[in-house]
Amino acid sequence: MTVHPDSWRKSSRSQQQTSCVEVGRTPDGAAVRDTKDRSAGYFTTTGQQWSSFIDAVKSERFG
Repeated sequence: MTVHPDSWRKSSRSQQQTSCVEVGRTPDGAAVRDTKDRSAGYFTTTGQQWSSFIDAVKSERFG
């Protein structure tokens, strides 16, 4: 099944920067793509994977 993300958005903290990622909604989770090369495609995650990633970011596990 082909997934077509919608509602692409980037962080409001990115402001006018072009070196960032965008997140789109999928029926079961999220999709992520590079704003510098949108034609390169995107990767998708399940809702559980996305939730785990967001939790890790919020708890500063990548810092």
